[in-house]
Amino acid sequence: MTDSTTSPIATTEAPRDTLWLPLCMLALYIIWGSTYLAIRIALESYPPFLLAGFRFACAGVLLLSALRLRGVAMPTARQWRNAAFTGVLLLGFGNGLVCYAEESVSSGISAVAVASMPLFAALFTGLYGEWPSRRETWGLMIGFVGVIVLNLGSSLSASHVGAMALLVAAAAWAFGSVWSRRQDMPAGPMNTAAQMLCGSVALLIVGFTGGERLPAHPSLHATLGAAYLVVFGSLIAFSAYLYVLKHARPALATSYAYVNPPVAVLFGVMLLGEKVGPFDLVGMAIILVGVVAITLAKQRQTR
Repeated sequence: MTDSTTSPIATTEAPRDTLWLPLCMLALYIIWGSTYLAIRIALESYPPFLLAGFRFACAGVLLLSALRLRGVAMPTARQWRNAAFTGVLLLGFGNGLVCYAEESVSSGISAVAVASMPLFAALFTGLYGEWPSRRETWGLMIGFVGVIVLNLGSSLSASHVGAMALLVAAAAWAFGSVWSRRQDMPAGPMNTAAQMLCGSVALLIVGFTGGERLPAHPSLHATLGAAYLVVFGSLIAFSAYLYVLKHARPALATSYAYVNPPVAVLFGVMLLGEKVGPFDLVGMAIILVGVVAITLAKQRQTR
C-alpha cells in the first residue's frame, strides 16, 4: 500500500524540480545580474529607499491581486509574521541598503561585498547544524576568489558608509534566507507577495522619515529602469529565488551572488560600451568553476 501511494508523488515531483530548478537558477543569474545596471539608471531620478519601497509595493500588490482572483487563501497570522520578518531582512535591509550604497560605492566594491553573502549563508546555516559539504565549501571559496579577481582591474573607490551598508545587506539577506527555511511561510507565490508587501512598508517608512521625496519630473530612462525592477527583478526573479531556496541547498541557492558580477560586467559592455580587461576574463572563468563545483556537490548530495 505504501508503494502504491508514494510512487505517483515521486514520479511527478522529481521531473518538476528537474525542469523548474535550472530555469529558476538561470533567471537569478541573468536577471539579478542585470538589476545592478537597472538600479544605477533608476537612481538618476529616484531616491534609494523610496525606489526600493515602491518597487516592491507595486510588485506585491499586483501579485497578491492576481492570487486572490485565482482564489488563493490569505496567509495565516503566523505566516504574515514570518513573512514580515523575512521581508524586512531580505528586501528592507538587503535590497534597500544596496540601493543606498550604489549612490556612493563603485560597482566593483558592490559586487565583492554582495558576493560575500553565500559565505554569510554558510555560517548561519552551520549555526543551525547544517554545515556545507567539503565540495560546497571549495565552490564557495573559489567563487569568492573569482569575484575578487574580477574586480582587481577596477577603480574600487568607495565610502566607508557605503561599503559597510553592503556588508550589512549581504549578512541580512543571508540570515533571512536561512531563517525562513525553517519557518511556517506562506505557500508558493503568496510567500513572494507577502514578503514584498511587508518589506515595502519598512522601506517606505525609512524613505519618507529620512526626508526622501519622489521626483516631480523623473527621466524616462530612470522610470523604465524602475519598471524593469518591478517586473523582472521583483515579480520574476524574487519568485524564482524563493522557489530555489525551498528546493535546493543554500550553497546552490546563493550561488547567484557569484554569477551576477560577471553578468553585470557583460551588460555594461553591451549597453554602456565598457571595456573588458584580462582580470575580467580570468575572474569570470574562476567564478564559473566555483558554480560548477557547487552544482556538482548538490547533485552528489541528491544521489
